[in-house]
This record gives sequence, structure tokens and C-alpha cells, in this order.
Amino acid sequence: MPKSKRDRVVALTRTKKKAYETKKDLVTDIQECTEKYTNIFLVEVHNERNNLLKEIRESWKCSRLFMGRNKVMAVGLGRTPEAEIKPSLHKLAAGLAGSRGLLFTNETLESVKGWFSEHKKFCFARSGTVATETVVLPEGPLDMPHSMEPQLRQLGLPTRLKDGVVVLDAEHTVCTAGKAVTTQQAHILKHLGNLMAEFQISLVGHWTAGKYTLLQDNTMEAE
Repeated sequence: MPKSKRDRVVALTRTKKKAYETKKDLVTDIQECTEKYTNIFLVEVHNERNNLLKEIRESWKCSRLFMGRNKVMAVGLGRTPEAEIKPSLHKLAAGLAGSRGLLFTNETLESVKGWFSEHKKFCFARSGTVATETVVLPEGPLDMPHSMEPQLRQLGLPTRLKDGVVVLDAEHTVCTAGKAVTTQQAHILKHLGNLMAEFQISLVGHWTAGKYTLLQDNTMEAE
């Protein structure tokens, strides 16, 4: 009987070596991009969606967008004045946290700010998204296929079928503005076609020619 792939033993040294090589390659990429591009932007992704992030990458093929492994990217830039590969890059590295990343480009500051201020897309909310509005469903028939009634009931809606029509037996508040959306609420909002979340990339900071500038509310504050 042939051995299952799950039974195969993988040497930990091999996985550690692969992880090390991956990090090393990322550091090299960051340092090479620092030499190739004149502008580096510290960016933050809001309501990240892989398909929409892919569209951004496609639109910026002549530039490089790095997301993930912030600590490794910080190492590539240099986390201290002594370790940085160019002046003031340690300030840029200090901002790498959470859903932030780096955009390397030769486009001007004005063109980058203009492009990202216009490119935003609404998408379905996920668990944890803060509701931007209060959604209340009134008592009565719902414009949904009758086959969905059991699923809606499982999600907490007081529904039933009446003559093949999905009916809500009582008014129901799906979500409240300012409060985080639960998994069940996110599913209901999706069934309702409510695009409550907004995907966008904001510019946090900008580095060029040895100077790092903090970008806030379309104004610039040098650190």
C-alpha cells in the first residue's frame, strides 16, 4: 500500500532554510527598489480585498507594491540611523505595522496622491467592519428567493414562508452605525446587496532624496 503524502517527514531544517531564503530575498528586493525608484510611499490598506489589491498592482506595473512581512521590510530599509541604507529611511521603517506596506515608484507625489484619492471601491462588509449606517428591515415581505428562507432564519431573522413569499414577522435591526458587524450580520448585508465597506489605499508617508515626510489629510508635516 503506497504511503500517504501526509505521512511523509519534512525536515525542519529544510523549512527553516526556505523561510530564511524567502526573507532574505525580500530584503534584497526592498534594497534594490530603493536604488531603482525615486519615491517610496508608506501606504495603508483599508478593508483589504485580494481581488481589488490585484487590480491596484495591475494598474501600477511600472512600480512595486509590497504588502506583508513588515518587520522584514523594515530590516531591508534599516530600522536605525546606523542601519539604514539611505538617510531617513529608518523613519519610514518605523511606520511599518498592521495593514501597511510600501509603494516604490518614479511617479510624482502629486500624481500618486491624485490617483489614490480617486480610486476607491465599495465592497461587502466582513466580520469586524464598523457599520457606517443603521440597517433596519421592516415587518413584511422580503424581496428574496423562497429557497433562502431557511438560511435567513439560521442567521437570526424572524422569517417564514407565506404563499411562497419570504415574510419577516417583525421589524429587525441588522446592524447599528458605529458598531462592529458580526459574521451573521455580514452575511445578511451581503444577501441584501449592501456594499457598506470601502476599499481604499491611503498614503501615510513619503520618502524621497533622503527626506521623509508624514502625509496627513492631504497636508504634509515633516518629521
